[in-house]
Amino acid sequence: MKTVRLLSCFFACTLGSLASAAPVDVTIDPSKRGEAIHPFIYGQFIEHLGRCIYGGIWAEMLEDRKFYYPITPNYAPYRTPANADAGDSPFATEGMKEMQFPVIAASPWEILGDADAVTMTTDKPFVGEHTPLVRDGAGIRQNDLGVVQNMDYPGYVWARPTGKQAVTIEVTLVWGDGPQDRASTRLRFRSGDYSKQSFKLRSGGRSDHARLELRVNGGDALIGTLSLMPGDNVRGMRRDTLALLKELGGTVYRWPGGNFVSGYNWRDGVGDRDRRPPRGNPAWTGVEHNDFGTDEFIDFCREISTEPMITVNTGFGDDSSAAQWVEYVNGRADTYGGGWRAKNGHKAPYDVKYWCVGNEMWGPFQLGWMQLHHYVLKHNRVAKAMHEVDPSLVLVGVGDIEQINRQHDPVQVQRGITWSHGMLEGSADYMDMLSEHFYAGRVPWMPDLKRPDLLTHVKLVKDAIKKKTDGHRALQPTLENLNGRVVPIAMDEWNYWHRDYVYGELGCVYDWSDGLGIAMGLHEFYRQSDIVKVATYAQTVNVIGAIKTTKTAAEFETTGLVLKLYRHHFGELPLELEGDFGPVDISAALSKDERTLTVSVVNPTNETKEYRIVGSGIRLASGAKAWAISAEDEFVHNTPGEPRKVDIRSLGDVDATQPLSVPALTVALFEIPLAQR
Repeated sequence: MKTVRLLSCFFACTLGSLASAAPVDVTIDPSKRGEAIHPFIYGQFIEHLGRCIYGGIWAEMLEDRKFYYPITPNYAPYRTPANADAGDSPFATEGMKEMQFPVIAASPWEILGDADAVTMTTDKPFVGEHTPLVRDGAGIRQNDLGVVQNMDYPGYVWARPTGKQAVTIEVTLVWGDGPQDRASTRLRFRSGDYSKQSFKLRSGGRSDHARLELRVNGGDALIGTLSLMPGDNVRGMRRDTLALLKELGGTVYRWPGGNFVSGYNWRDGVGDRDRRPPRGNPAWTGVEHNDFGTDEFIDFCREISTEPMITVNTGFGDDSSAAQWVEYVNGRADTYGGGWRAKNGHKAPYDVKYWCVGNEMWGPFQLGWMQLHHYVLKHNRVAKAMHEVDPSLVLVGVGDIEQINRQHDPVQVQRGITWSHGMLEGSADYMDMLSEHFYAGRVPWMPDLKRPDLLTHVKLVKDAIKKKTDGHRALQPTLENLNGRVVPIAMDEWNYWHRDYVYGELGCVYDWSDGLGIAMGLHEFYRQSDIVKVATYAQTVNVIGAIKTTKTAAEFETTGLVLKLYRHHFGELPLELEGDFGPVDISAALSKDERTLTVSVVNPTNETKEYRIVGSGIRLASGAKAWAISAEDEFVHNTPGEPRKVDIRSLGDVDATQPLSVPALTVALFEIPLAQR
């Protein structure tokens, strides 16, 4: 019974879908095709924000391990962005007050002993601005760590006795209240300079509120820094997150921002990780540990087999800093920057080809924002300096086809042009692509926006893509300086964005209605394949991300499952389809060798729909396969550590010469072999 009837029966039995009307013809004409879909349509974007890197991709378990915040007797580390310190997020909401992963806005280290047993010294600190001095017999501890049973947790401590005698530091991992719910080891530090001692502790239980304690005995000691990671980490990265990222198959990753990059000094993020200075996150909340920098990003990209795309700082940054970053990444070992990289243990150039020149510099919220006519000069200067180091770079400029800063840029208003218009006029010779960003849904800067009905919601992303591309199709032919050239779009931030943050700062949940909408968005990207060459979904992990993590588990969101399905099964040569399919969105493509037809259907309605593939110049062969993602209702979502409620289902062989049934609230993808002439 491996036919289309199996597919129909599966959905009908599982979801109880209503019967549909007569099948609708989907006419396929292989001669009516668009440009090949660029692989970078399946890109991703990661930023140093919330729990995207730290707590999501990076495996370090300790908050503020380099003591950016002073340790004080007033132990009150946890804040929400609504009442955090000077790093307040502009996107704070009341819902954050109860979120599971609050922001660290004071020291997460609690004093063990008298209140004056720990002081901060600024005399030759180990890293950053100060180092904790712990008195003999006292200690510090960090609470609320996540551990699992029978896992080893390796770590290390940098310390220096202040006297002439060696000291002992007892390190203890605690996962419960009983005397047996702990594991300890003793580390001996000789007098003299700082030294590093490693340890490994095994957890005998599971807890989200485990503790790591350090007690100093035999004298006073300075604690330089320390680290704790799960034993299954992959060169500092979380193994569970990496496994899902490899399944996702993202083709290019944009990093490190985002608004973050406009205040980021890339030099802080290279060299010995323990000596890299901690900073306050310049754009968001919390601490930037600088543990995940350029070299770690390249290692991350190689681990998951993706192409790196680096964004340089054109906010507080300048042309020489951007050019030196290019040299550090791509220069030979005998150059200044390349020699610095080689000294850090990476002799061969990284050969990163794709670079973004700045991020959202049209926004007054952006660090270093300036008016358009000034920024055109800065972009050109930065791009020229980068190309002088490496002429082969592919550069993406900052654009926005809709943005006119009416209150902040009178020159732009007087001319009546958008940011993209001005950049294309003044900087087209210094870029290969122009970025566009959009977020849809109940976004934080529109607090009164209510959730629309399902059919309206699922079209938001699709409509936003078309609005951007329509704007460029209308604008670019009118610009004489382009002389007929089309500057492609890099849609290097796009997604839904909702206000209820469960997984830390900007960590909203995506239910199945969002998954349906992301599938429609991909269909629209395919229709715009001639002008959109890059699309990086924002921001992969936790922060409005396709993957969510707790302290000890990781899971695909509904949106991530959709991206995974299309990445691995949709064709490369998009076909133009004629006809009105109502609220249902249908897309088709041929494989690169033109031997396989793929047809995908997004059905956001409450009825089963049937479609008949009608070929013009093609013959469907046997052996078609089908995959589907569906849910009982639009609000279903997945949760890390719990069984999946939404998943990709392989439905085996179907008979594509018969009507194909697509039940309610379903994304279905059919892979159909073509008979060869």
